[in-house]
Amino acid sequence: MAHGDITHVDIPVADTAAATRFYEGLFGWQIREIPGFEGYPMWSAPNGVSGGGLAPRSEGFTQPRSYVEVDSIDDVLGRVADLGGRVLHGKEPIDATSWWAVVADADGNHVGLFEGRTGGEG
Repeated sequence: MAHGDITHVDIPVADTAAATRFYEGLFGWQIREIPGFEGYPMWSAPNGVSGGGLAPRSEGFTQPRSYVEVDSIDDVLGRVADLGGRVLHGKEPIDATSWWAVVADADGNHVGLFEGRTGGEG
């Protein structure tokens, strides 16, 4: 994926089994847990490109969140406030070669940031 591409969509769920049945039955998504990410099953669409995760619903995470591929989370986070946004969740590792963060635009929309390896993540 290139800088600016949407790479992943997290859907907040309270009941993973029910959500899995719903999305597999409705859209034909393949949903499975990946070793090292237990409790966070990944989904992939029939096109083999679109995908994301069924993430635990929590306060502040009640709507789906798209993640945008960036070349450098640090650089992007450094520009957010100047462009009228806010950093909601600073850079955090996913694994040894991948990181994520969350920002809000001037209207309060939450957008995830992703930097790193995308292979096999859905």
